[in-house]
Amino acid sequence: MGQDKIIIENLDLYISKAHILKNVNTTIPEKKITVILGPSGCGKTTLLKSLNRLTDIYPDVDITGKILMNGHDLLHPDVDITELRRNMGLLSQRPVPLPMSIFNNIAFGLKISGRRNRLFLKKRVEHYLNQANLWDEVKDRLHEPASKLSIGQQQRLCLARGLSVDPEIILADEPTSALDPLSSKAIEEKFLELKQSYTIVVVTHSLRQAKRIADNVIFMYMGEIVEQGPAEEFFSNPKNTRTQEYLSGVFS
Repeated sequence: MGQDKIIIENLDLYISKAHILKNVNTTIPEKKITVILGPSGCGKTTLLKSLNRLTDIYPDVDITGKILMNGHDLLHPDVDITELRRNMGLLSQRPVPLPMSIFNNIAFGLKISGRRNRLFLKKRVEHYLNQANLWDEVKDRLHEPASKLSIGQQQRLCLARGLSVDPEIILADEPTSALDPLSSKAIEEKFLELKQSYTIVVVTHSLRQAKRIADNVIFMYMGEIVEQGPAEEFFSNPKNTRTQEYLSGVFS
């Protein structure tokens, strides 16, 4: 699968003493799409959010183990959380554009990092909107509120906004679950392009989507990793009985 971008070792996570993630050991390969699959409530989103420490916001969270990226443990108390989250763009289930213009949704992150030259901002906003296949649809309405966009366009805007701060990793939590089929297809196709430059981790409940986009699969059940590996092998020759049952629709 190539080089690993993230290595997770002996990860256990408790929320109010409930054991949510149980001795998770896995790797996330660089510049591939890793899909985290499993039934509702199995810990998929919690595992995703542990990567950029969004689990820190839960009350009474207790986490042990290691999440190594470029040799550094992301769970170490000295980690700069703001920098960590900048380095991992997050797409949520429902898009959350900033309450400002389409242009400023992209320019905001650039301005915060000190890049304020107007010509530079114009060029970069166009670049990132093009990266998200949105430029042609919005180039004549850049100063309209982002809230006027369709939900599919808002999700692509949020993707462009995440890319504008130059992350290494894109995290996506059910990124197409609120979208119509055409918008979903646009996001999937964009991920397949972006993996040339980014490591992408996608939580999905859709087996069809996983088969379309995954290079690598992590299958979870009740907080544990049941099976993992290259997508082709995972879907064509699942080894664990529970995986076989999930793929055949015995439970979902």
